[in-house]
Amino acid sequence: MTEHAPALARAATDTRAFALANCIRALAIDGVEAANSGHPGAPMGMAEAATVLWTRHMKFDAARPDWPDRDRFVLSNGHGSMLLYALLHLTGFEDMPVEELKNFRQWGAKTAGHPEYGHVAGVDVTTGPLGQGLAGAVGMCMAEAHLAARFGREVVDHRTWVFCGDGCLMEGISQEAISLAGHLKLSKLCVLYDDNGISIDGTTDKSFTEDTTGRFEAAGWQVIACDGHDVTALDEAITRAKAETTRPTLIRMRTVIGLARPTRPETAASHGAPLGAEERALVRQALDWANEDFSIPAELLSEWRAAGARGAADREAWEMRLSALPADQRTEFSRRIAGEMPDGFDTAVAQARAALYASPQKVATRKASQIALETLAEVCPEMIGGSADLTGSNLTRVKAVDSDFQAGSLGGRYVSWGVREFGMAAAMNGMSVHGGVIPYGGTFLVFSDYARNAIRLSALMGVGTVYVMTHDSIGLGEDGPTHQPVEHLISLRAIPGLNVFRPADAVETLECWELAIRSRRAPSLLALSRQAVPQLRASGEENLSAKGAYVIRQFGERRDVTLIATGTEVALAVEAAEALYAEGCGAAVVSMPSWELFDTQPPSYRAEVLGDAPRVAVEAASKLGWTRYVASEEDVIGMDGFGASAPAEVLYEKFGITRDAIMARARALIEARP
Repeated sequence: MTEHAPALARAATDTRAFALANCIRALAIDGVEAANSGHPGAPMGMAEAATVLWTRHMKFDAARPDWPDRDRFVLSNGHGSMLLYALLHLTGFEDMPVEELKNFRQWGAKTAGHPEYGHVAGVDVTTGPLGQGLAGAVGMCMAEAHLAARFGREVVDHRTWVFCGDGCLMEGISQEAISLAGHLKLSKLCVLYDDNGISIDGTTDKSFTEDTTGRFEAAGWQVIACDGHDVTALDEAITRAKAETTRPTLIRMRTVIGLARPTRPETAASHGAPLGAEERALVRQALDWANEDFSIPAELLSEWRAAGARGAADREAWEMRLSALPADQRTEFSRRIAGEMPDGFDTAVAQARAALYASPQKVATRKASQIALETLAEVCPEMIGGSADLTGSNLTRVKAVDSDFQAGSLGGRYVSWGVREFGMAAAMNGMSVHGGVIPYGGTFLVFSDYARNAIRLSALMGVGTVYVMTHDSIGLGEDGPTHQPVEHLISLRAIPGLNVFRPADAVETLECWELAIRSRRAPSLLALSRQAVPQLRASGEENLSAKGAYVIRQFGERRDVTLIATGTEVALAVEAAEALYAEGCGAAVVSMPSWELFDTQPPSYRAEVLGDAPRVAVEAASKLGWTRYVASEEDVIGMDGFGASAPAEVLYEKFGITRDAIMARARALIEARP
């Protein structure tokens, strides 16, 4: 026999806690069975840990799930979602009536297959892609620590709790996350690790035999080992974690996956499949559970609901402390948590635009970004910047954020993320969902591939994380094709809900930054150049980039051809249009900093901008996708393959992204027109 029977006996030692934990197990089993789909193994194995944490330690108020100073809970092993849904129902979250559990994984249900932020109160971050919940939790702790340094522990003093499994720790992002958390000494982070020795392919000794304790200790964590079914040991471990003041904590809980499944103990079969009628009956017998499906005995439900209401007194005391803050601090804290724009923002943007008009800048758009940030980060104290070890290239550091965010100075506004692109992106998502801060972080556009899954989650959650991606084309030159993004723009544009901006000059860069900061419900990615471009805009108060595309130049009264371009190629298109006009052709140049925003404009506006003349698109990247705006890929001046190592001007010439190539295609289209 395996560890199953002894573990079940140990869990049953504390009869009351065992009964409360069995409420979680029963609901998880019932939900998965009703859906004929799901993962009951983790909820059944982690039920004791969840019970101890939620009934004895975690600070929350089920009646006010948006309370800013509540503890955060992250189910990083999000496949075990029925564990979280059961907890939300048992503790009395209004969003989680029993009908939602019965509708698990069905159309229109809040109980999605993996927990999704924004679908239901109590889900603090979307999880499922393993490791990202853990990394997001690091970002939550960073936001908490920063706000505490700014506003004081009287109003910001909460913890972040993470449940994770072997899969989370196998994913490479976990190393980025635990390394950073240990470096920053995020002592309010506690990870409860479901150390059950099982993965989908079988026992973990097939693929995962490292010294997990040594790994975390080497990264600067406190590690506590305990029996994951011993309620007293769990209680003591969590108490120790709360007492630690200089290190994050890993509680390594030895558990049995799918505890109480007598026919499949400690096997991969317990992970992700319904029990079936026969084994379900055996589990009920082992748990001494004789209730109807989705039914919880009144006395147990009452105890769970009391746990959900326990935090009301803490919340009310917090509200009193908040009201006692000086008026200016209270107002500023509330503004940040509500996600409202600061006073003076519009004025600051207008002044920055006027300064560009007064003194036009011929600079790389990465430098234009830094110029914009000098103003915007000053007026938006909630902005926290950073770079994945490329600050001097990304130009993300400005005077307003010049203070380092480090252990001992967590009120700083600049994060040195190290070479951790994926960890940076996922942690910034955690900062975004925490609230009170606007994170932005930089790397090269080509390395967006490393961060892509976190960028996707930004869009899926609908949060305003800002990605600053420089060196946006073959124009970066000599570093060669390993660093020259070609397919990246179209692959990022393919992500629903992500605003991809490729500004043409300093004015557009300022406008795109304004849009990114205002966008609290959608992430933004700024693709910025290494090479300098002329400033094409010299007047106007409207944010034209907000429309996604607009006519930036019109040569002649009639329009014989429309040249559409983005970023550094807009200036090239302007040169071509001017030369065509000298030959007698009327030409309009459309700058298109954002496909996504342009596609949301009214059809009449889009038709007016694009016109009915033949069109040529110009972008020093993949041609893929441009046929939504031009007739064929033959009408796209762009890239068909990877770049090469050479100076930028040589690359543009060799790959045919030139004024003459644009003109030649425009002439061919004009001549072919009936």
